[in-house]
Amino acid sequence: MSNEKITAGKGGERYVPYDERTGNESIVYFTRDLSAEGLKKVYEKVNANMNGKIAVKLHTGEQHGPNIIPHGWVKELMQGEPELKNASIVETNTYYEGDRYTTEQHLETLKVNGWTFCPVDIMDSEGTVLLPIEGGKWMKEMCHGKTMVDYDSMLVLTHFKGHTMGGFGGSNKNIGIGCADGRIGKKWIHTREGEDMWSIATEELMERITESTKATIDFFGKNITYVNVMRNMSVSCDCEGLDAEPVVTPNVGILASNDILAIDQACVDLIYAMREDENHALVERIETRHGHRQLSCMKEMGMGNDKYILIDLDNGEQKIDQKTAVKDLKPFTL
Repeated sequence: MSNEKITAGKGGERYVPYDERTGNESIVYFTRDLSAEGLKKVYEKVNANMNGKIAVKLHTGEQHGPNIIPHGWVKELMQGEPELKNASIVETNTYYEGDRYTTEQHLETLKVNGWTFCPVDIMDSEGTVLLPIEGGKWMKEMCHGKTMVDYDSMLVLTHFKGHTMGGFGGSNKNIGIGCADGRIGKKWIHTREGEDMWSIATEELMERITESTKATIDFFGKNITYVNVMRNMSVSCDCEGLDAEPVVTPNVGILASNDILAIDQACVDLIYAMREDENHALVERIETRHGHRQLSCMKEMGMGNDKYILIDLDNGEQKIDQKTAVKDLKPFTL
């Protein structure tokens, strides 16, 4: 890196309304059906380029985490879709010391949480690999789990929720942090050299997460797709397990797209389309952590469109707006 001073972007605390955005539109599919059938319904709209050896990037959670995607749903999806029958769930070890810090701890946690119905590849268990970041401001390469490059395609299956440092955790966070290895890559994202852990935050953190994501999506090219599950949306990430903040936001549904920016932006838009009594916790979490910078950074790096057409799969594949999608939500209950 040169000696030129680098500064983070601005505006991560501000939500940009849809009518202020410019550019092309992508397609985002939507169902209110929060079940294995709903998961299959949206996946089948975006799976055209899922072939060869397939990685399913999933946050499998800390032990007994209450909000992760139900493993039964994922089992039905993977066993019911021909191209996923031989797929592997992929993960990396964590940067923090918890239930998934070492490979041994991680393997035990996978058993506890029910991820035993298919192969699970902890990609950094035997080393790392460096991939370039085209157009990176903070980093020119990212350190990933070694075996990520053994796969031909990736399904990014994400539990959309809040995040303690990122504001929200969507597809971008799932692979930006989740494909980086636990000791080197995640350190590059979170910690400045010579400073304490977690010294990077707000705009700079969002940009580093996004740069890491770009290395992954550039590697897979057209052979990557995204499904976000808007269910049990605590303001906390699934990495907090049983310590996650209580869920107060209503469940919404499941979204899918071949555009990572469009799907994460659509999920954020659906949160903002809710009533204030429904969305206040997540909005506060996103804005105070400057999470919107994830979205604007993805757009600046050419990773997708923040404009999109939302297609309702429950009603004849009609185009709908965000307010219609979140109309008559039921308050969250366990």
